[in-house]
Amino acid sequence: MSRSRIQFGTDGWRAVIAEEFTFDSVREVTQGYCDYLKHNGLVGKGSIVVGYDTRFLSERFAREVARVAAANGIAAHLASRFAPTPAVSWAVKERKASGAVMITASHNPPEYNGFKIKADYGGSALPAITQAVETEMAHNRRAGKQPRVIDFHAASAGGGIHQFDPWPAYAGQLRRLVDLERIARMGCKVAVDAMYGAGQGYLSGLLREAGVDVVEVRHEVNPAFPGINPEPIPRNLGALVEAVRTSGADAGLALDGDGDRIGAVDRSGRFVDSQQIFALLLRHLVEDRGWTGSVVKTFAVTQMVDKLAARYGLKLHKMPVGFKYVCELALKEDVLIGGEESGGIGVKNHIPERDGLLCGLLLLEIMAVRGKGLNTLIEELMTDI
Repeated sequence: MSRSRIQFGTDGWRAVIAEEFTFDSVREVTQGYCDYLKHNGLVGKGSIVVGYDTRFLSERFAREVARVAAANGIAAHLASRFAPTPAVSWAVKERKASGAVMITASHNPPEYNGFKIKADYGGSALPAITQAVETEMAHNRRAGKQPRVIDFHAASAGGGIHQFDPWPAYAGQLRRLVDLERIARMGCKVAVDAMYGAGQGYLSGLLREAGVDVVEVRHEVNPAFPGINPEPIPRNLGALVEAVRTSGADAGLALDGDGDRIGAVDRSGRFVDSQQIFALLLRHLVEDRGWTGSVVKTFAVTQMVDKLAARYGLKLHKMPVGFKYVCELALKEDVLIGGEESGGIGVKNHIPERDGLLCGLLLLEIMAVRGKGLNTLIEELMTDI
C-alpha cells in the first residue's frame, strides 16, 4: 500500500491518529527534520526541544521524536510533562536549541494529532523550512532511507535524551512581562478554562501563586475533549460561561488545546472575541506601557486595529492567513504586536510566537491598570473607535 504524502499546512502537519498520524509517520517526519538540520548546518547548537499536549498518545509520539533525534546525533530536550506550545517555544530560546517539535493538533477534533516545527528563534517554522523538510522526506522515500531510531532508555542513559520541566523558565519570562502583583491587588476572581488542553495548571497556577482567586474549568486530561473541539469560540465555552456566572468571577479566560490562542468572557458571561482582544492589547501596549513598533495582522482581522494603528502613527502590515507570516516579519523589524483572527496573538519583548497565556495575563493587567471590567473596556473601545 502506498503511503500518502505528508504536507505541512498553515501551522504544522495534522492528521487522524492511527490513519495517517502513526508512529511510523512521526518517525519519518522527524528523520526529514533531522536531515534538514544537518544539511543546512543547523546542528552546531546540538539539540532540539520536544514537547507535547494532552491528546491521545501525544507523550508516546514525543518520545519517538526524541528517539529519532538522538539516533541522528541531535540531543533531545524532552518535556517531562505536557506543556503549552509557547512554553516549548520559549525553551528553544532559553536552551539555545536548534529548534523544536511540538506534538499537538491545537484546536482540531480529538481524533487528530499534529507535528509543529519551531525554529531556533522560538517561533513557527517559516514556509521555506517546512518545504525543505518535505523535500528531505521525499528524497528519503525515493532512496528507501528508513528513520534512524535508538532505544529510549539507552539514549536517556547516554545523554542523547534529557527530560526537563519547561515550566520554570517560561513562568519566569511571564513574570517579567506582566505585573502580576498589580493584578493580584485588583482583588478579582478569574475563571480559567483549559478546555482539557495543555494549558491546564499553568495559567491558573501562576495566578494562584500571585494571590489571585482562581476557578479552574475543564482542568483534567481527557483526550476525547467531550462535547467540544478545544477552540475558544462561543459554541465551546458553555462551561466557562456557567463557571463565571455561578462563581461571580470578574472575567473568564479560555486557552485552546495547546495554549497558544486565547478567548475570554466578561463577568456577565458575554464572549469577548479575538478581534476585540487584539484591539485592547494594542491600546494597552501603546497608551499604558508606552511601547512602539509596527502592527501586523492577517487580512481577516478587524478594522479596529487599522484605526488604532493610524491613530498612534504606527506602521501597519497586512499578511496572508497563518501566524508564520507574522513571525517572518517580526524577524525583520520591530513588531509591537501581531496576530490573526483566530485568537493567536504575539507581542514584542518575548518570542515571535502566539502566546495565549501571556495574552490572557495582559487582559487582566489592562483591567488592573484601568480599574475596569472587560465589559466596560469593550464598551469604551467600541465608542472610542
